[in-house]
Formats: sequence, C-alpha cells, structure tokens
Amino acid sequence: MMKSNLIAAAEIDRLDTWAKYSAPMCGSCVSSCCTLPVEVKIKDLIRIGIVDEFERGEPPKNIAKRLQKEGIVERYNQKSEIFTLQRMSNNDCLYLDRKSRLCTIYEKRPDTCRNHPKIGPRPGYCAYKPKEVARETSESRRTLEKF
Repeated sequence: MMKSNLIAAAEIDRLDTWAKYSAPMCGSCVSSCCTLPVEVKIKDLIRIGIVDEFERGEPPKNIAKRLQKEGIVERYNQKSEIFTLQRMSNNDCLYLDRKSRLCTIYEKRPDTCRNHPKIGPRPGYCAYKPKEVARETSESRRTLEKF
C-alpha cells in the first residue's frame, strides 16, 4: 500500500484544523495568519507610524474616525480601546506584500503579530497552509474558471 503525500492545510475559520505551532513552519507557509483580523492598541499605531506620539492625548475615538476615513482602521472598540486594522479585499493584512507574502512593516509590526500564536484564536496553534497546497488550489481554481 502506497503512503499518501497529502499535505494538510488549515482552514482559517476552523480552529480544529490548525496545526501545533513550531517556528520552522513560517518559512513554508503562505502567511495565513496575516489574513486574521489584527487588533492593535494606540502604542502599536504609534510604532507603525500612522499615529504621532503627540496624538496620544487625543480621544482615541477621534483617532479612530480619522483612521477609518483613511482606510487604515476597520473598526474601533471604545470600551477596550482596541482598533482593528482594515484588510484588503482578499482578507490579507494591509501590510502584507502580495507577492512575497512577507510583512512590509516587520520591524514595527503590532504586538498582536509579535505574539502570535502565543495569543490568538487558538493559542499555541496556527492556521498553517503550505505554499505548495495554496499554489495547487489557486491553479485548480483558475482551471475551473476557464470552464
């Protein structure tokens, strides 16, 4: 009996499909964690450079309104003072490079990203999706679209 070479890929919305995290996985993944909503605090926005330090004294609600108009923030939770960053139409993070699938602000990335997957929907697990599986899926989709 021949052993299957099937590589399992997580479904972002099904936490039971997520893999136990280990650092080497990141290099062969399509950055599926970068399609999750990114929750940030004011200090993250300052580090990223989209809010100035002097704005820290402003009501966060006013900052949120400005950033929503600019298309950077999707929503703001006044009670927790957490901003959720806007995502692209394919759910990628605004700061994820579409070709390389690498973070364009890696050195300044938010704490949520720095601490993933220690924190997140399923701590200690990630939505690992190998590049080969993603490529095959997208090629299959393009083939089907021709018909």
